[in-house]
Amino acid sequence: MAAVSLHSSCSPRLSEVAPILNTCTVQQPRAALSRLHILLHFAAVSALLHYRLSNLINGSVPLLSWGLITLSELIFAFIWILAQAFRWRPVVRTVAPENLPADEKLPGVDVFVCTADRKKEPVVEVMNTVLSAMGMDYPPEKLAVYLSDDGGAAVTLYALKEACVFAQSWLPFCRNYGIQTRCPEAFFSSFGEAERGVLKSDEFKVEEERMESKYEVFKRNVEKAAEMEDSVNDDRPPHVEPIHVLVTNSILAKQAMCFHLDPQLSDSLSFAQFPQIFYNVSKNDIYDGQTRSAYKTKYQGMDGQGGTICAGTGYYIKKKALFCSRYREDEYLREPEKNFGSSEKLIDSVQALNINYVKEYETISDSTVVEANKLASCTYEHDTKWGKEIGYSYDCLLESSFTGYLMHCKGWKSVYLYPDRPCFLGCTTINMKDAVVQQMKWASGWVQIGLSRFSPLAYGLSRMPLLQSLCYGYFIFIHLISVACLLYGIVPPLCFFYEIPLYPKVTSPWFAAFAAVYASSVLQHLYEVVLSGGSMRTMWNEQRMWFIRGVTACLFGCLDVLMKYAGMAKANFRLTNKVVDQEKLEKYEKGKFDFQGAKMFMIPLTMLVLLNLGCFIGGVKGLIAGGNTAEMFGQGLLSLYVLVLSLPILEGLVPKIGK
Repeated sequence: MAAVSLHSSCSPRLSEVAPILNTCTVQQPRAALSRLHILLHFAAVSALLHYRLSNLINGSVPLLSWGLITLSELIFAFIWILAQAFRWRPVVRTVAPENLPADEKLPGVDVFVCTADRKKEPVVEVMNTVLSAMGMDYPPEKLAVYLSDDGGAAVTLYALKEACVFAQSWLPFCRNYGIQTRCPEAFFSSFGEAERGVLKSDEFKVEEERMESKYEVFKRNVEKAAEMEDSVNDDRPPHVEPIHVLVTNSILAKQAMCFHLDPQLSDSLSFAQFPQIFYNVSKNDIYDGQTRSAYKTKYQGMDGQGGTICAGTGYYIKKKALFCSRYREDEYLREPEKNFGSSEKLIDSVQALNINYVKEYETISDSTVVEANKLASCTYEHDTKWGKEIGYSYDCLLESSFTGYLMHCKGWKSVYLYPDRPCFLGCTTINMKDAVVQQMKWASGWVQIGLSRFSPLAYGLSRMPLLQSLCYGYFIFIHLISVACLLYGIVPPLCFFYEIPLYPKVTSPWFAAFAAVYASSVLQHLYEVVLSGGSMRTMWNEQRMWFIRGVTACLFGCLDVLMKYAGMAKANFRLTNKVVDQEKLEKYEKGKFDFQGAKMFMIPLTMLVLLNLGCFIGGVKGLIAGGNTAEMFGQGLLSLYVLVLSLPILEGLVPKIGK
């Protein structure tokens, strides 16, 4: 995770006619088309639900099967209503870094890189993040980079020192040739081919080879050290060690400053969020079923309602927003020791946030290191407001997103910028197990918020704009889709097998309502995928992952929360695995789903697929033998659609059945 905080809370003094630093434009005709589609789709959904409920009330249909399928459709309708808040006012933002004030007037910036388990987060990957942070586009004297290792691995400290040595060559190399990709792993990979191709001079080629050789030596040293260390040390005293290195200028932080230094935004802005783009995503994009559509549609749509969620990485946050509400900036400074703890240096730094000046970074003294070790202890926040009302909230394992939500409830705003060139590059999962574990963690965290007193449809409604609270509600209640998917995966196929009609005859006018809802949903999804630069393959992969995620990650995430509330399990932090396995990578690049190691998650999915397969075969036989095709057409079509979506699961089952 990489997060950036602003050391100063205020804007520099600008001239009376300030230059334009950013623009915010409502996306047209997208907004108009979305609103028209919402009205039409709502009419079709209303007709569908009227058909369901009127038949249930009249008692002319099987109560159990119709009741369950109606419940699932009510859940789908509820989630759809929440999702429309993203589509009402989507905005796109641009920045003009060239209009920023002089470097000496810019606030200080702290970059925090966090890691916890070197086995799941390779040390070399973490060091690439650190090196990228060192090369940010900011005055070196106002930029500080911090690495926090909760795993306490000795190799992390060793690797950091090695990275600083390598940075003495890498950063001047980037500065001399105007290199924009400051992550060495990305620059020397296929991602950096285009940039390397532009720099064709003989001098550059020689320097590039020399630098790549140095990077390979750096990697081998770190990887060798990592192999020698068997475990992490979770139970240890805190250790803070300052390491100094000369940093240089690049492409990125100044884009965020275009928002934080805007006189019209600065007083209300808490953070600027950038998209999380993955350098290891193949063109097949089979596991990340929301990257394209979510970032280009939901995040921009939520930005138009007062601010998007904090994604946990790639954001620039104002420190003051972590310490107070927008309208009561000094509320915790009245009793600073009670709220912030006994550290005088910390209290002084918090009080300085309300002073209208730009602080320069000072050389770290021995006394500062001693104080930092005190602050890093696990007991410092006891009997303070840390983790509750101050700083990042500990009440939820999705601490960044939950903290962003609480800041919005306190009146702060946020912005979202999707630049032409990626500013942050991450590493995503490339197999089913890691993808489901990651999404299960998100599901569990969001559902936990929804069941607490902080539910956005209760707590948030009175503290933020209505549509923004509905957006947060979507992120929470989308996981109820697991219930709807289970019901839709069980009831219709069984009814198809036993020839119990659930849908109107294909010749009935009511059938048009069901067909319209399905066609409208597919076309909306296609439009959003194309709008975000995707293809038909992207859409199809998202459809499959939507189905798979619904009965795996969402289901287990909901069960995880219920088990915690029942006292059968305790909350624990699940770190996403970022280790790249070559065999899994080859399958991923070929677009093949890898279910290895995901047996527990695949049990409900496998059972549903086999149930649908058996019921579909039996139902088709019944229709051939003289069944009512007009009444059973909808159910047969639905079962066929589910089976087509399930082809990756069936392909994974065939070899096992053969054995």
